[in-house]
Amino acid sequence: MIVFRVDSSTQIGSGHLMRCLTLAGQLKKEKEEDIVFISRELEGNLNCLIMQQGYELYVLPKAEVNIELEDYEKWLTVKQPFDAEQTQEVLQQLDVAYLIVDSYAIDEIWEKVVRPYVKKIMVIDDLANRKHDCNILLDQNYYSDMKTRYNGLVSSACKMLLGPQYALLREEFYEARKKMRVRDGNIKNILVFFGGSDLTNETMKALKALTMFKLSGIQINVIVGKSNPHKGQVEVFCSQYNGIQYFCQVDNIAEFMNEADLAIGAGGTTTWERCFLGLPTIVIAIAENQITGSRFCGEKEVIYYAGFSNQITVQRLYNIVCKLFNDKTIYDVMINRMKKNFYNKANFDVNLL
Repeated sequence: MIVFRVDSSTQIGSGHLMRCLTLAGQLKKEKEEDIVFISRELEGNLNCLIMQQGYELYVLPKAEVNIELEDYEKWLTVKQPFDAEQTQEVLQQLDVAYLIVDSYAIDEIWEKVVRPYVKKIMVIDDLANRKHDCNILLDQNYYSDMKTRYNGLVSSACKMLLGPQYALLREEFYEARKKMRVRDGNIKNILVFFGGSDLTNETMKALKALTMFKLSGIQINVIVGKSNPHKGQVEVFCSQYNGIQYFCQVDNIAEFMNEADLAIGAGGTTTWERCFLGLPTIVIAIAENQITGSRFCGEKEVIYYAGFSNQITVQRLYNIVCKLFNDKTIYDVMINRMKKNFYNKANFDVNLL
């Protein structure tokens, strides 16, 4: 049996859960393993997606507000040892071959508590800012120091899966790759998608910037997550324009990416999905943990990195879009850099576990 410990919420977003669901699907298909999820009851959670995909779910109870929590503990909503104890109570009822953990709030303190109840622990991380007691660590991000950034944070025996070649991509992306079209720089279809929650409402900034153009002949598809607190405002805005289509919580994002000539969106996991499909993108980092990776990808010209969300105004974004419309070289360079660094490389093999 394989158990996932992962949360989703308005604050956390959906990225951690979605990549765990992706891995769960691969494990179920290729290894025929029983899959169980342990997730906490958090505001704006997407635990329903776990059950919709047929997995058993153990829900940790909603916690009282704890003002002593710091940094990513606020995402967990409880102190790490307490979460570990509650998780342990579930694990001791099960025969767990692998425990897969995806949470910025969890480190070796938590992992040592649950270690006696599982055979192996796998950690999915992006930050490289804390120690882990794990057998496998996966970080699918692209950094200048990606091969060394976990030195001293895991044991020498830990198997390291580092870089976009280990990106967790759903089957729909591999299917979409078979139909991936050649983009010629003529921008007629723009995709706006900032992930599951988009707390700072970058979606509206993008829409306001795009509507400063004459939209004749341009199709704009706007996708928001179910937990997006601004989705009502976005829907009303979109309804005022014939060339803008609004969608909420889609399950075919790869199709939208394939159809698009340009995307405007967040950093993080979606970066590798867009790169895999060769989609040039203007990226706005919507969380501090996205800044370093997005900046590096921008320097490598894999994406056009606009900056952190608090630096982005409607006018600034409009100017960037104008630049891409007027300078096809920038667009072509992104296509070529994605092709060089990412095409045919993302192929996570569950037999690595």
